[in-house]
Amino acid sequence: MLAAGLACTAGLAVARTAVDDAAPRAAARSGPTASACPAAVPQDAQCYTGADGAGAFYWIAIPKDWNRVLVMHAHGGPETGPPKLERSQEDLSRWAITVRAGYAWAGSTYRRGGYGVTMAAEDTERLRRIFAARFGQPRLTLLHGQSYGGGVAAKAAELYAPTGGLQSPYDGLVLTSGVLGGGNTAYDFRLDLRAVYQYVCRNHPAPVEPQYPLWQGLPMDSTLTRQDLAARVRDCTGVGLPAAQRTPEQAARLKTILTAVKIPERTLVAHLNWATWLFQDLTQKRLDGRNPFGNVGVRYDAPAGEAEALNAGVVRYAADPQAQGALAADSLPTGRTALPTVTLHAIHDPTAFVELEDAYRRIRTAAGTDGHLVQAFADEREHSYLSDPEYPAVFDALVAWIDRGDKPTPASLADACRGLETRYGTAGKPGCHLQPDWRPQPIETRVPPR
Repeated sequence: MLAAGLACTAGLAVARTAVDDAAPRAAARSGPTASACPAAVPQDAQCYTGADGAGAFYWIAIPKDWNRVLVMHAHGGPETGPPKLERSQEDLSRWAITVRAGYAWAGSTYRRGGYGVTMAAEDTERLRRIFAARFGQPRLTLLHGQSYGGGVAAKAAELYAPTGGLQSPYDGLVLTSGVLGGGNTAYDFRLDLRAVYQYVCRNHPAPVEPQYPLWQGLPMDSTLTRQDLAARVRDCTGVGLPAAQRTPEQAARLKTILTAVKIPERTLVAHLNWATWLFQDLTQKRLDGRNPFGNVGVRYDAPAGEAEALNAGVVRYAADPQAQGALAADSLPTGRTALPTVTLHAIHDPTAFVELEDAYRRIRTAAGTDGHLVQAFADEREHSYLSDPEYPAVFDALVAWIDRGDKPTPASLADACRGLETRYGTAGKPGCHLQPDWRPQPIETRVPPR
């Protein structure tokens, strides 16, 4: 049986009612209550906070000169702790450019921490209903998913598609830095990281600690902290130390890990964190202790002379088909949405590989909906936020597509962004980095197929 909170195929079929019926009855609902806006939000805007009755908290911001378009924000993560109102406040502050550009903004914390794409899609829709009940139906509603929230928004667009004469509550879809292609495709490389790291460093777990399958992430009773793990990585590879202070052995170990797993040094510890605590949550709390990830037959690249020993010595795991299916049912987009969709992704994203965009395009092509998809790419290196003028350029272009049928192109998005640099750019810095002719490679060039 699938653990509570992670949807199975039957659960997806009733997602429209689950947004109401799945809410814990004891959870208190409050708001929207007027609150002081975060400092990054225009101070003539009106901000509101509240709790949705299912365990999630939220922030809402409405600009003084609202254009009557609402942007529903699905945040990244997932975080493994309990939901906190501060999380939504951080998202509002980060995407305050949305409110500056005249759009209303609403974001939920989701009802609980941990993995659950369909759950988060339901919570986003619940907040949209709260907004409409309090402030009236917007002229248009855009669904914006960031990082893990990109998968959430892609799922919501499909769960709440027009059906039985009902119109979709959403009019357009924006996915930025999206973790797309489903949890299996997006997280396989983190099992690779755990396996390769353990072969090289042998300290996670350490020989004196209880041993466990690495796909479990961490035993539930473990007291290991993120600081402890960072110290182990530093001891083994020198990450966290200036390169000049690393021993030759540390430098060699680091090179082996990064060659095999193809992640940048600056996010090695972060990816190990996800492959520890998120894997713990996903496999043990959501999948009843079953493993959705496998690396049997995977061939890892390695520095010269190391490939045979590495591939012979790395621990191998076979995925549980039932766990794979449950994770796919919860998180894998089908591509069956007619919503106009614009994606925006940093070419050098160190967290959600840009090659995931190719995986999503293939999904949309297989579903016959790629004609409703426009993908743009920015010559940037960060994951959590792109440049200020790029967001209103995408929102404005999507509204024009919905209103007038003016489908944007990567080139027209780049032109629109440059036109907004003066208004939204940072003084002395170019604000637009879109590369209209750039296209991603297949995900298989980044993550070994299995």
